[in-house]
Amino acid sequence: MAKKSMIARDVKRKKMVERFAAKRSALMEAFANAADPMERLEIHRKIQQLPRNSAPTRMRNRCWATGKPRGVYRDFGLCRNQLRERAHKGLLPGVVKSSW
Repeated sequence: MAKKSMIARDVKRKKMVERFAAKRSALMEAFANAADPMERLEIHRKIQQLPRNSAPTRMRNRCWATGKPRGVYRDFGLCRNQLRERAHKGLLPGVVKSSW
């Protein structure tokens, strides 16, 4: 189980990313389309003034059951240990052990 403070930090970051997503994407698009170097510099400064935690790269995929940050399968949102455990119990529809 991950520390509750780390899980809370990631939840906070996720909310921050959602809150500033529209503004950040508009600024990034304006930055890509700007031709004048001074205009690009001004837009870049505005992007830098946004909160650091509003960048999507600061988010971390975590297991929703345990909060573990590593070995998380995106399709299920579970870490490898929980995925194996739940697949053996038959709690994940469509997941079967492979054999050939």
